[in-house]
Amino acid sequence: MMNKPHISISDFTYELPDERIAKYPLSNREQSKLLVYKNNEISERQFTDILEELPQGAMLAFNNTKVIRARLKFKKETGAEIEIFCLEPLLPAEVQMAFDSRHKTTWKCIVGNARKWKNGALSKTISFDGNDLVLSIEKGERISDAYSIEFSWDNSNVSFAEIIEHIGLTPIPPYLNRETEEIDKDRYQTVYSEHQGSVAAPTAGLHFTKDILSRLEKRQHPLLNVTLHVGAGTFKPVKAEAIAEHDMHTEHFVIERVALQRLLSHDKQLIAVGTTSVRTLESLYWYGVRLLNKLPVNNGIEQWDAYNLKGSYSKKDAFEALLNYMKENNLSHLAGKTSIIIVPGYTFKVINGLVTNFHQPQSTLLLLIGAIVGQEWRNIYEYALNNNFRFLSYGDSSLLMLT
Repeated sequence: MMNKPHISISDFTYELPDERIAKYPLSNREQSKLLVYKNNEISERQFTDILEELPQGAMLAFNNTKVIRARLKFKKETGAEIEIFCLEPLLPAEVQMAFDSRHKTTWKCIVGNARKWKNGALSKTISFDGNDLVLSIEKGERISDAYSIEFSWDNSNVSFAEIIEHIGLTPIPPYLNRETEEIDKDRYQTVYSEHQGSVAAPTAGLHFTKDILSRLEKRQHPLLNVTLHVGAGTFKPVKAEAIAEHDMHTEHFVIERVALQRLLSHDKQLIAVGTTSVRTLESLYWYGVRLLNKLPVNNGIEQWDAYNLKGSYSKKDAFEALLNYMKENNLSHLAGKTSIIIVPGYTFKVINGLVTNFHQPQSTLLLLIGAIVGQEWRNIYEYALNNNFRFLSYGDSSLLMLT
């Protein structure tokens, strides 16, 4: 019998006026405000003050994924514009292999204006860096609310990554209600982004500058990188009244074996930067639990695993099992996937706190906040609304410690 939490999504709503949504980033990343919640108290600081608010010796875990320019525009002979929004690779299915493709690759894509594109290939001529090519797309089978789209081009000197870097648009969140602008190319990307594959930024990290990162290390705060490629599902609204009826999206992550060893040996608090880092770190624990229970890990962590697997193992037990698995299989890194959903009632196994922005009403991200701070999320969000905090992706930040 599957255990699922009994939670009504209507209990996680609040009024978010449009004028409180930050449509553009501040001129400097670190100028944002910081709401601090710890010891059951709320206080207001500037983001640069985060160094004074962190527990001594706390490790910070960052998601170093890089946002790709995932929106591509084509025109039919009739003049109708067709927009392709790349979600995830299908062939090759591995992200880096898909980006390295030199002739063709197939992706799962959302197709804007799909009713105007019944069939047949669409093409456009591209020139950049001394390379000329014709890029063509063909629509395949429907996959839920998306399609299989095959991209092909006639110049093997050029990779798919180079193509989208030159002709693609940054996929800013739909709730900004504006077109992508030049500022988004730089500001909708963290300063530590490294591995391309996301269609949405891990926005908690947008506040960090290289100077702040340097100062963190000087103050003996270890910095750890994980990679989780953020999918468009992060914006997927919860349409079911009961969260038990919501299908959580799947995202792919990577962690180096040396990073997992550092996690295991770190004996102080761990602060996740962003909800995607939380989901990755907690999923690693459940990977270890699956191994300890002699269950397969090929399908990754499923939505309700954390509520149904035996979770009495320590973090040390789980991470040691995972490291042994990697050693036995000669893996320098673990590439996995997770559909974990973290809602109130969840017992955190790895993290002690979270740096995050302010999230949409009735979203799975707000439920995750509720799992960390309990019913205090209402007071936290009310304080933010009453004190001119900016909301959502380009908005202000918060440091939330586990209650």
